[in-house]
Amino acid sequence: MKIVGIESSSLVASVAVLEDETLIAEYTVNYKKTHSQTLLPMLDEILTMTEQELSGVDGIAVSEGPGSFTGLRIGSATAKGLGLALGKPLLAVPTVDAMAYQLFGCAHLICPIMDAKRQQVYTGLYTFGEEFCVLRSARAVALSELLTELAAQEKKVVFLGDGVPVSQDEIRQTLGDQALFAPAPCSRQRAAAVASLGLTYLQAGRVQTAAEHAPNYIRISQAERELARKRAAAAREAGHE
Repeated sequence: MKIVGIESSSLVASVAVLEDETLIAEYTVNYKKTHSQTLLPMLDEILTMTEQELSGVDGIAVSEGPGSFTGLRIGSATAKGLGLALGKPLLAVPTVDAMAYQLFGCAHLICPIMDAKRQQVYTGLYTFGEEFCVLRSARAVALSELLTELAAQEKKVVFLGDGVPVSQDEIRQTLGDQALFAPAPCSRQRAAAVASLGLTYLQAGRVQTAAEHAPNYIRISQAERELARKRAAAAREAGHE
């Protein structure tokens, strides 16, 4: 089975082509570029270089979130467009699941953290011995609350993600020797991991149509929060009239 993977949930833009257990190609850039200008040209380049045809893929795996609202919308639109054009199923992979999936064979707790602003992180909790195990699915939580939960488990925890650089000091202060940090090659999102986990979804029948697919933002956007605040204020003011 051949899978195209798309990852755009953060600053990282990444596309990959996976065939069964072989990674054919991957193009990953962790730089300030607009995903709408990069994903399709990157995919076209690796397909041309490896002499692959999109018509030959069996599914489109896409990082569904959480993450950047804009990045997720672009990745979702790209995957939906490909799925509709090719008549192929979509495989919606939680971003933090795919991040943790990179640490094959890790017996410690695996904790991806993405900077969600407002003193929060997007995270999940996993372990990956003989099988990949989701202990806590994707959520948004205060970093302090997450660290308190992990400290109580008294187990080694491997952290990865763009939340590490901004949180590393607090993590070390709270967890001490419990905390480990993934090295650079597996510390950020990668389309290869999205495609690989997507392949397991396809084999298990966990598929969506392009029309059904939508990003999973976990929480509402800043614009939606501001709109809700204004509506609530207007309702209070109307109630006093």
